[in-house]
Amino acid sequence: MFLARSNILRRYTVAITKRRDSHMGKKRRAAMADQADRHHLYQQAVQCVEAEVDFVEQTFRAIRGRRAIRLREDFCGTANTSCEWVRRSRRHVALGVDLDRDVLSWGKKHNIAPLGKAARRVTLLDDNVLRVKSTGMDAVLAMNFSYWIFKERKMLRRYFKRVRDGLAGDGVFFLDAYGGHDAFKVMKDRHEYKKFTYIWDQAAYRPITGDILCHIHFEFADGSKLKRAFTYDWRLWTLPEIREILEEAGFSASTVYWQETDEETGEGNGVFTPSEEGEPDPAWIAYIVAEK
Repeated sequence: MFLARSNILRRYTVAITKRRDSHMGKKRRAAMADQADRHHLYQQAVQCVEAEVDFVEQTFRAIRGRRAIRLREDFCGTANTSCEWVRRSRRHVALGVDLDRDVLSWGKKHNIAPLGKAARRVTLLDDNVLRVKSTGMDAVLAMNFSYWIFKERKMLRRYFKRVRDGLAGDGVFFLDAYGGHDAFKVMKDRHEYKKFTYIWDQAAYRPITGDILCHIHFEFADGSKLKRAFTYDWRLWTLPEIREILEEAGFSASTVYWQETDEETGEGNGVFTPSEEGEPDPAWIAYIVAEK
């Protein structure tokens, strides 16, 4: 009788311990997501500001025959690109514009402050890109599809006109876009990094309006998740539409720079060259370069 009770107690104790350990494990697993900084994760997973600035510098020089000095980064967020710009040259200056005061504060602390003396050459404005006043900019950037927040043609044209007004006489406007038949699907795309998994979630698409709702999630090695770290409520604009509206806004020319393909992997190789046709890839990213 005692032996039987002893076995029951032992089994009960083992079960309780397992449940306790499992509960504590869940707490430990949640810690990675709880401690994660979504802006750091975004900069690691989404942005490659070095390649972006390379493209801007090289393309501007090829078009205009001189170096770009003054850059405006619209929808700048953490101003990561602006900081990379001023790191490139002591002559470079950058103006970042965004409506999110919290993310601008994060950028000042984590990206601008570490620049030291070069930080004086970065100015951040908590302002609407539809109202911001700046003149004489060599280059204005609207990257990471941020301008897709303008869903109506008249609003996008208004924004493009505002950009044109802010450029120098030979200034250049740089945008990016994505597409392909996968862009119209409700789907998730996962990318593994050393310490986390990045998930691009196309949660909804409405063919009649062109509206698209996307989220970014992050998962961690301990099983914890940071869901909807970022959410985007956009219109999925096509390249012909964007170029037509640029022309309506007064830009003299626009060129699409299509990403070349690595012959071995079949993936994009990070090299962008002018094209008037492109390829019917399931997913693609391109730059649009508009000249004043």
